[in-house]
Amino acid sequence: MNPHEFLKLTPMNNCGECGYAACLAFAASVTKGGEDPGKCPYVDRSRLGDEFGTTDRGADGLAGVARALDDKDLALVAHLKGKLRHLDLEKNAATTGCDWSGAEPNMLRFDYLGQRVQLSTDGILINGQEPEDPRDQILLYNYISFGGGEEPKLDWIGMESLPNSISKIRTLNRYCEDRIADHFRGRGPHLLACGLKLGGREVKDTEQNCSVAVSFQVLPRLPIFLLFWDEEVEDGFPAKVKVLFDRNVMEMLDLESLVFTAERLAEHLIGHNIS
Repeated sequence: MNPHEFLKLTPMNNCGECGYAACLAFAASVTKGGEDPGKCPYVDRSRLGDEFGTTDRGADGLAGVARALDDKDLALVAHLKGKLRHLDLEKNAATTGCDWSGAEPNMLRFDYLGQRVQLSTDGILINGQEPEDPRDQILLYNYISFGGGEEPKLDWIGMESLPNSISKIRTLNRYCEDRIADHFRGRGPHLLACGLKLGGREVKDTEQNCSVAVSFQVLPRLPIFLLFWDEEVEDGFPAKVKVLFDRNVMEMLDLESLVFTAERLAEHLIGHNIS
């Protein structure tokens, strides 16, 4: 039974009697994290299968879901790392814009959101440290595995112009564009200062009539163009952010990784403190 199937057995009113803020969170915890379905007083156990036959199912809840996702990410990291052994890193450097160290230690060096990356068949270091989040490793291995392509043309388009991107547009908006707009509303100069500190370049020659325009070289051949329109309180217009990509960006990354680069950009911008 998946979370949405179990959800139909709950009252779906987010009453909170189970201890979870939402019925869907409880459903995910039961089906994926081993939580006791009996914590919801409205679930009819007779409608549950044998998989829910015991009351002690680990009771890890959302922590169990998180661990399962972590395990999945780590497995993907291992898979992508294995693919690297079949690549010619010297040739790869020429098409991905990376620096090759030579046959020994056969390593690629490049910048990622203002951080120095060392990538080899032995693993990845970011600023000399192993990445804490496996998703960073997935992104960087994917970038190298894709093999790169021509230099970006800087012909900017929105994600809606990329193929099969409908399901990703909302994610990009929620975890990148809306977060930046909300954090920096009324503070356009602060956003610009944070962007410059992160290695961005202010773009003044733009037809967008926006408050701030900054381009970021997130990866050697993966630029992102960020446009920010500050709020206009008197006219009732909220702050808005639009993220644009090079038209040939799909040569560099898959959609999932592309959205993650934008999320990471938002996190780094918001995390910068400018005095």
